[in-house]
Amino acid sequence: MGKSLVVVESPAKATTINKILGKDFVVKSCMGHVCDLPPKELGVDVDKDFQPRYVTIRGKGKILADLKRAAATADTIYLATDPDREGEAIAWHVASAISSKDAVVKRILFNEITPKAVRESIGKSGTLDIDKVNAQQARRVLDRLVGYEISPLLWRGIHAGLSAGRVQSVALRLICERDAEIAKFEPQEYWSIDVLLGHGLGDVQVVFKSRVLQHKGEKIEI
Repeated sequence: MGKSLVVVESPAKATTINKILGKDFVVKSCMGHVCDLPPKELGVDVDKDFQPRYVTIRGKGKILADLKRAAATADTIYLATDPDREGEAIAWHVASAISSKDAVVKRILFNEITPKAVRESIGKSGTLDIDKVNAQQARRVLDRLVGYEISPLLWRGIHAGLSAGRVQSVALRLICERDAEIAKFEPQEYWSIDVLLGHGLGDVQVVFKSRVLQHKGEKIEI
């Protein structure tokens, strides 16, 4: 019987988890993302439902080759990347790159690296969450489209070196709109009326401060 392969993101995690799981497991690190959109072109086919085209990240070819060799002799491949959409996308890319069609591939999730949490995750293994993968892909494609399509307009129309972003451009617009509102604001003089109200009952005196806001349901103009 062969050993099971566990793929994590960082070498430090790999070392710790390997000690927890023991000799029946081989734990290796993929060092984060292994595939991404090409760095010097759009990499998104806008005519085919915005289909992304992924390439192996520079320097990750040897890592994938090492993982593929380990996967070839493994009974089961456990994908133990982080439990968020980025981790899910990493697991999906790793599985696509290293597993054969007959491979047994399972997804495991844990939020702490303790013997109990890691071992329980093996017993509760599941499948990749394609919804999380799609969520990460949508975010990545939007980032690329906004950055590649809008940034050049800024270079030509405003100043070279400026960049547009899915989040930063919207945030900048909100800031500019708010600043414009502040600049147009015309201050108006206003006054407030505060009164001290009291009530006495024997030796007990109750005094409190109150502000007059309305008179007979209408705002008071002073």
